[in-house]
Amino acid sequence: MQQGQVQRGAQNEPIPGIFMIFGLFRKRNHNQIIVVRQYDALTSIARLPVFYTDYDVPDTVMGRFELLSAVMILFFRRTRSSETSGQELAQEIVDAFFEDIDYSIRELGIGDNSVPKRMKKLAGMFYGRLESYAAAMDGNDRSALAAALRRNIYPKAGEGAPSMIGLADWMMTAEAHLSGTAETEIATGSATLPQPPQIGKTASQIGEDAP
Repeated sequence: MQQGQVQRGAQNEPIPGIFMIFGLFRKRNHNQIIVVRQYDALTSIARLPVFYTDYDVPDTVMGRFELLSAVMILFFRRTRSSETSGQELAQEIVDAFFEDIDYSIRELGIGDNSVPKRMKKLAGMFYGRLESYAAAMDGNDRSALAAALRRNIYPKAGEGAPSMIGLADWMMTAEAHLSGTAETEIATGSATLPQPPQIGKTASQIGEDAP
């Protein structure tokens, strides 16, 4: 997947590429509408320009992959304690995420023969991030989470990379928000994530501003 810059659009415009979702799902069971509703809600958060302007996420294809991966991981973690239907929903949403990525890779002009290898690599990256972020979040260690985000989002930047503490703070706030989400909201695909405030606010204010 190329890491070229993509021009940032107006705030109310969808970010192209990795977020093109409609029409991409295989024919599924009766949960398809729920899956689409929840997936759209999750990607809507990851579309917000504030992540790319204030939270040091690079506005590139891979930057979007990293941010959407983080959002998917948050939802995946919330549903691990859900009933079977909630866990199945989470898996279908992750499947939709990878269908989206597959579509985006092909839209970039990557040859069919190269797509499976790239998808395998990206899947490995996603589940590696799930493990590393989970370890930090289970320990309520925002510094460890920020360090993991920094390594993954800026793998070649070394000491010059942003600290990513703002994104780590938001993820901690989002996890707390999701933990209070009722099972009925999970079952109907209605779970939401808190809006990220402008990064100029303090870390404590990020938590205070969460709905």
